[in-house]
Amino acid sequence: MALYLFYTFLVTTLIFMQTLADTSCTDCFIHSRAAYYPNSEEHGTDVGACGFGSFGATVNGGDVSAASSLYRSGVGCGACYQVRCTNSVYCSNNGVTAVITDQGSSDNTDFILSKHAFSRMAQTTDAAASLLALGVVDIEYRRVSCSYPDKNITIKIDESSNNPYYLAFVIWYQQGRRDITAVQLCETQNFVCKLLDRSHGAVWTATSPPSGPLSLRMLFSDEEEEEETWVVPANNIPGDWKAGETYDSGVQVNQ
Repeated sequence: MALYLFYTFLVTTLIFMQTLADTSCTDCFIHSRAAYYPNSEEHGTDVGACGFGSFGATVNGGDVSAASSLYRSGVGCGACYQVRCTNSVYCSNNGVTAVITDQGSSDNTDFILSKHAFSRMAQTTDAAASLLALGVVDIEYRRVSCSYPDKNITIKIDESSNNPYYLAFVIWYQQGRRDITAVQLCETQNFVCKLLDRSHGAVWTATSPPSGPLSLRMLFSDEEEEEETWVVPANNIPGDWKAGETYDSGVQVNQ
């Protein structure tokens, strides 16, 4: 009887540990489906829902994607995923690393990849043509770190901005695998800060923004928001900021 109870306890413990591992695994692949932009060029779209503009079509060498649930009301913009198709005849083991720059779904997909990214899941050029002919394929994916060597986080002031009345911008070259979940702008002289609104996608806005040179503060969070870190860039946004300009933050976050 004692041996039976011990065996039952051992099996129950192993099942619990396996269940815990399955639910807490951040590097495990998730099964889904992917399509591609059928009317696009090799790269992505420059009118994506994230608000990146032409940057969103060509960043990461054009290996970009629209996402459905992974868009997460814009929080997922700029996140990177390893995506690989599962057909062993056509598909490579590594697949492609794609950046989320848009929102969309098609035929129960989690990803609508650029043609460039979709083709890169294949083993060969001929296999890529076969994948494109299929249109929609079974895949598996996982969140991975974004990597932009020799690039700092960059602030792109949106064309709709009007100094000093309205400021809108997007954040380029977000490395690592954490999300930017909040942004503050602070006056550098008196340290008065204003929490910005996420108007849509990756676009942060402020009506009547603080004046003078501006210090940016970004809150980086993991997907469960269990670990959060405020990051203050080395460089300020100049007080005479202009619509359409880009400003190097002087920092990069690789976590």
